[in-house]
Amino acid sequence: IMAWTGLEINTLAILPLISKSHHPRSIEAATKYFLTQAAASALVLFSSMTNAWSTGQWDITQLSHPTSSLILTSAIAMKLGLVPFHFWFPEVLQGSPLSTGLILSTIMKLPPITLLYMTSSSLNPTLLTTLAILSVAIGGWMGLNQTQIRKILAFSSISHLGWMTIVIIYNPKLTLLNFYLYIMMTTAVFLTLNSIKVLKLSTLMTAWTKVPSLNAMLLLTLLSLAGLPPLTGFLPKWLIIQELTKQGMIPAATLISLLSLLSLFFYLRLAYCTTITLPPHTTNHMKQWHTGKSTHTLI
Repeated sequence: IMAWTGLEINTLAILPLISKSHHPRSIEAATKYFLTQAAASALVLFSSMTNAWSTGQWDITQLSHPTSSLILTSAIAMKLGLVPFHFWFPEVLQGSPLSTGLILSTIMKLPPITLLYMTSSSLNPTLLTTLAILSVAIGGWMGLNQTQIRKILAFSSISHLGWMTIVIIYNPKLTLLNFYLYIMMTTAVFLTLNSIKVLKLSTLMTAWTKVPSLNAMLLLTLLSLAGLPPLTGFLPKWLIIQELTKQGMIPAATLISLLSLLSLFFYLRLAYCTTITLPPHTTNHMKQWHTGKSTHTLI
């Protein structure tokens, strides 16, 4: 009951921040956020009740009933935005301003991650591993086709949560390390984008002229989020792969490593846009702007 109360207070606190602009898109985002989070909180309560009904134990950290364990796993996955309960997250992030998006992507993930950490011993391991691999896959795959930076960051978040979830049963401290580093890197990306006022890939291409030093930092942070070796983001991925190999989960480790290449593609595309004004495949409009020949029509 205390976990449910905390989650509900948390949800109600962020709703005014999402809907403060009074735009139909932000009202829609707030409604979607409220409905999914309220449903997930109710499922936490329901799993606890199911367990108490069969065993007389209300403590959610010691669930012994398989059904309640399954429901709690689904509830936490919905709270975090893991696949297949991820649909609300990109929409909500797209409808929120960058400052609120930062809170949604970082601080609002703290209560469900804490619950996951506390209850990891009694959750369903097969379901958690499946959700994690699907999250890394869908997070990378869906991010490929996006032009809105907030949606790209939402799918990036889903992918990172997959990495955190897959190792929570075997080494919860690694999940926390990954989460803290993810918060640091995502905060840097959101604050940089907020200061240069960029929301789309097309505006990111021309933003390098405003503050070149900030763009250089954005480039490094994006590559770090992608998990390229010399940078910070590589450390948790390396340790997670090492831990999974120790546990004999070599196929799962290989699969998520290969699937993270999908995320690497869109991070590199973002990095490309921060450094070079003209990406490889561009529209005629951008080409005319670049060459200064507005009368010339390109076929």
